Amino acid sequence: MTVHTAPMQPDEAKVALRASIRRQRQQRAERRLAEHADALCSQVLELDAIKEARCVSVYASRPHEPGTIPLIEALHARGVRVLIPLLGDGLQRGWGVYAGAADLIERAPGRPPEPSTEFLAADALDEADVVIVPALAVDSTGTRLGQGGGWYDRALADVRPGVPIIALTFAGEVRDDAEEPLPREEHDVRVHGVITPEGYTPLPR
Repeated sequence: MTVHTAPMQPDEAKVALRASIRRQRQQRAERRLAEHADALCSQVLELDAIKEARCVSVYASRPHEPGTIPLIEALHARGVRVLIPLLGDGLQRGWGVYAGAADLIERAPGRPPEPSTEFLAADALDEADVVIVPALAVDSTGTRLGQGGGWYDRALADVRPGVPIIALTFAGEVRDDAEEPLPREEHDVRVHGVITPEGYTPLPR
């Protein structure tokens, strides 16, 4: 007798995918991750939108994520105002302005580094001319698989119309929607491009 298994719901499929991708990321050596971070920095800095930007939002990477510290430092050295996610009282969502490498602090185990500068409300993201977001995977329609908390999907509501939202991933985490579509829910915000250490791929808006 054939047993038909019900297809997983998008939220269930996301949980399984996140676990698989995180396991793969854990296998990358520290030296390789540092090389990837430098390559990602170079790729981002080549974007025309970045060259013209006065304010850029960038996530501060955790171990085994696509590294952003070289990028943050390079933008800061150019005089660009860099907004980094910052949690306020009661995990209130907001931003802090990067003030230097010594300023980034891991406030609790598992949390990404955060600036110690003034807490800015969520709508401070309206200042950003480019928004760089983390992703576990991205497909060719711009669907992004995040870490699961929905933090960025809520935050991106404050991005100005027309501002590019760019995801950073490793090369094997970019998928062709025709062959490997990512599970998608109504609240998911699409990205406009994806950068890997190998290059930039613009995506349909």
